[in-house]
Amino acid sequence: MAPFTMLGRLGLSLGLIWGAVAGSAPASAQGVVKNTFGDWQMRCETPAGAKAEQCALVQNVAAEDRPNVTLLVIMLKTADAKSRLLRVVAPLGVLLPAGLGLKIDQTDVGRAGFVRCLTTGCVAEVVMEDNLLNQLKGGKTATFIVFQTPEEGVGIPVSLEGFGPGFDALP
Repeated sequence: MAPFTMLGRLGLSLGLIWGAVAGSAPASAQGVVKNTFGDWQMRCETPAGAKAEQCALVQNVAAEDRPNVTLLVIMLKTADAKSRLLRVVAPLGVLLPAGLGLKIDQTDVGRAGFVRCLTTGCVAEVVMEDNLLNQLKGGKTATFIVFQTPEEGVGIPVSLEGFGPGFDALP
């Protein structure tokens, strides 16, 4: 199982995304819904100091058997258009050293580490290389796995319906 390609500190400030985790309620996306692609929403806003509107493809999901275990999944292209990011906000209380696992359909993709925790959740972030992006575009379900104990992984399925067209439509 290959690890995700991790980002260190990009120094990106995307108000749409960090606003999603800065409030006191469970993580939810900010910004204006510009379009819907299957189970994904394109949300956009112009952060303070930015010259242009920034958009992300967003889906908020809960574990089927544990509605208190939710994920905010965010896909975006960086403002400089040089990178594509996958950012996942997991609930507080996840086991950080275990990281965030990912399966696309039945294929193990790997694990990514959490980069920081805020008041509403812990954030894992990866650069989407072509291989991962193509797997997401061609898949039906991405299952993100968070761990509450070393032995107990909770798989949270995320529909990939509409992901390909939605991602391609991102500015």
